[in-house]
Amino acid sequence: MPSKRDYYEVLGVERSSSVEEIEKAYRRLARQHHPDRNIGDDEAEHKFKEITEAHEILVHVEKRERYDRYGHAGLDPQDTGFGPGGSNFSDVVSDLFSAFMGGGGQSRRRGGGGNGPRRGGDRRQILDMQLHEVISEVRKSVSVNRLEPCTECSGKGTKNGKRMTCVQCQGRGEFIQRQGFFELRQTCPRCQGEGTVIADPCEKCKGSGNIEATQTVEVRVPAGADTGLRLVVPGEGDAGSPGGERGDLELVVRIAKHEDFERDGIHIESAIPVSFSQAALGATIEVPTLTGKTKLTVPRGARSHTKLRIAGEGLPELRVDRRGQPVSSSHRGELRVLIVVETPQTLTPRHEELLREMAALDQHQVAEPRKSFLDRVKGWFGSRDERK
Repeated sequence: MPSKRDYYEVLGVERSSSVEEIEKAYRRLARQHHPDRNIGDDEAEHKFKEITEAHEILVHVEKRERYDRYGHAGLDPQDTGFGPGGSNFSDVVSDLFSAFMGGGGQSRRRGGGGNGPRRGGDRRQILDMQLHEVISEVRKSVSVNRLEPCTECSGKGTKNGKRMTCVQCQGRGEFIQRQGFFELRQTCPRCQGEGTVIADPCEKCKGSGNIEATQTVEVRVPAGADTGLRLVVPGEGDAGSPGGERGDLELVVRIAKHEDFERDGIHIESAIPVSFSQAALGATIEVPTLTGKTKLTVPRGARSHTKLRIAGEGLPELRVDRRGQPVSSSHRGELRVLIVVETPQTLTPRHEELLREMAALDQHQVAEPRKSFLDRVKGWFGSRDERK
């Protein structure tokens, strides 16, 4: 398994960088490598996952502190060398410290070695949104599939409440491995550290105490949200064991591609056709925005593909507060309008007459007028008469 890159290197920031600087670097890289902009590019998809993982760690105070102290080993159990289901690095340090100090080495793992309630698992899913929705703060109702307490056994997992000693760990709830002076503790995978198992499992939940169910959760999405933004809704994840707190729900925002607008950070871009006369003489036209319409002044003599700007018609700037939460500011981006001068495809005789007069004034060479079918027929007969 290839070694992971340093998270600060992945985002291109210094170790002393603030949360705001990390967020700014993440948004820039996420836009660059997002799969929706790099369809079929496996390398871009890998980079997007890499920067997303780095962002998730570095904007979280506790995770960042563990990473700064222990590196990747402090976060991923697979990197500790103890295999799946083993302790994470901070737990191992705690156990070793307790062993050296003569303590019992009680782990801080969830449910480790005790019969106490366990916290529910976290849930993560995509939150699809339209560009016009993030022009202001919005509340979205999200359907979430998560574990709920079983209605048949009230989350106990058993019909009669009876439990028996776990035969795998003999009721200890953990395994102890001694290597010289070191003592390593690992939670029993069968009883999950409780020391006992259900004697008569509930038929509906198969003894787990929880069943899969769909619930509706309301989430606040700040104005200016962009693809890749992570929103954590505390306590809306899976239900824990009886008495245990719920896990969290993490929503990853994904903004759909708009038919008329392109997004560039907090700025919005669009292309608007104007006639030759409007470009030459100047005009005031109406252009669409994310909230309706507004007036735009086309300067006299505007060239095709000239970019005009309207301040305050973009998206609100999204910032991160001291707690690492996304908040909207009063500063908004601009609407950038690309002027495309259209060449008329059909001309009335009067139009053509005026254009030829203008060409003559400018001393420009233009094509001869096109003859009608009758004019061409007359020309044929005229040529025969001349030959006679």
